Amino acid sequence: MTTLMIQGTTSDAGKSTVVAALCRWLARQGVSVAPFKPQNMALNSAVTIDGGEIGRSTALQALACGLEPHSDMNPVLLKPQSDRGAQVILRGQVHGNMDALDYHGFKAEAAKSVMAAWRALDERYDVIIAEGAGSPAEINLRANDIANMGFAEAADCPVLLVGDIDRGGVFAQLVGTLELVSPAERDRIVGFVINRFRGDPALLESGLRWLEKRTGKPVVGVLSYLNGLLLDAEDSVGLDGVGGKDGLKIVVPRLPRISNHNDFDPLRLHPGVELSFVGEERAIPPADVIILPGSKNTRHDLDWLKAQGWVEAIQRHLRYGGHVFGICGGFQMLGETVADPDGLESMAGETEGLRLLPMHTRMVAGKQLRDVSGVLRLGGREARLKGYEMHNGVTTGAALQAPLIDLDGRPDGAISRDGQVTGTYVHGIFDRPGVCDTLLSAWGHLGEHQAVDYQQHRLTQLDRLADHLEQELDTGWLRKQLGLGSKTSA
Repeated sequence: MTTLMIQGTTSDAGKSTVVAALCRWLARQGVSVAPFKPQNMALNSAVTIDGGEIGRSTALQALACGLEPHSDMNPVLLKPQSDRGAQVILRGQVHGNMDALDYHGFKAEAAKSVMAAWRALDERYDVIIAEGAGSPAEINLRANDIANMGFAEAADCPVLLVGDIDRGGVFAQLVGTLELVSPAERDRIVGFVINRFRGDPALLESGLRWLEKRTGKPVVGVLSYLNGLLLDAEDSVGLDGVGGKDGLKIVVPRLPRISNHNDFDPLRLHPGVELSFVGEERAIPPADVIILPGSKNTRHDLDWLKAQGWVEAIQRHLRYGGHVFGICGGFQMLGETVADPDGLESMAGETEGLRLLPMHTRMVAGKQLRDVSGVLRLGGREARLKGYEMHNGVTTGAALQAPLIDLDGRPDGAISRDGQVTGTYVHGIFDRPGVCDTLLSAWGHLGEHQAVDYQQHRLTQLDRLADHLEQELDTGWLRKQLGLGSKTSA
């Protein structure tokens, strides 16, 4: 078995994309390959085949490998609940809530889960493409590191370092990172990838030669900027201002603890939808539909909605005939109260909801994690769906007597009497074209455009990434590094 680790000079340097591209490139050649991210901090997550939870980007990388996501692929997942605390997921299951200092002291214990998961993958696959988090040069986080060089040292694997030239200063990023890691860690870095390059490659050539001479390490390739690439992201960076198309206007509040915002990717791609995320201190624009997204801290985000003027905006929106839709935490917000007596998400207590549906939610221990399938019925139409549930809350009340979805015999969600307010616990609800078009039709979309098949879109984009990598990276060097010989890809 061979493990190659992809680390980055910064957050958002393109590590996840490079790992996905490598996984897809190898899988297309028949190589038994799996992704691995020792530690991830993200509010976008996916349900695994073994009933656990991992980061969404790692689940996408599993798809690139042709695999079902498994909790061993991301053994430590941190889901922020505040600026200083997070829920800690170990090998797919909730371990508990910790503040940053407590978790820093816990990392030596978490390392046991990391190495056990890596060894389990080691027994099943020939190649593992591991992904770091943030930067290996974060001096304050070096003690007991499990996300970057700490894992690479424990697994004794080489590291390929990725720098983002689009944000500027890529040579300083790469050389500076080498200067700030230890000599042994510096030796472990076997090469560089420069990501998101725009322009004439000839203008970069002198810089590449200088870099190789300065460091003694090869530039394995320069990946040019890919326009229009949309794949599952780890966090909500860059969600503001997605609008710009004509069509059904959908507005989503960018909650401080927004989770699983990938739910909206099919809408971002829909040619007949103008989707906008509205952040803090932003004017709330007119819309046909307001969608309340998932939240890792429902009561905290409810208070934020109230402080930002969303309650009045939603009431005005409904008076003028608009629609409101809630997903998971957003669905809970539509009710009369959200109670957290044991303080599972934040301080114990109860918060008044938006009172748009007659129902109450109570947070209880034991997160619901499962893939689901069923039938959505709305506006005289129905469509088969597949998605997943990921929540702590249990919701009760009269609203549930008019469910939105039949999950093969189990009702889910609710529809108000006037049909203007709907909600569901199901994530991924827009992924299937039939379900997406049924919802949009009920909300007033009468255009000729149809929803994309988002699963097929993912696969197409992954193949695009693999083709990109094959053209612009030294694949012979990669194959040699992975112990695969010099065979060219099929």
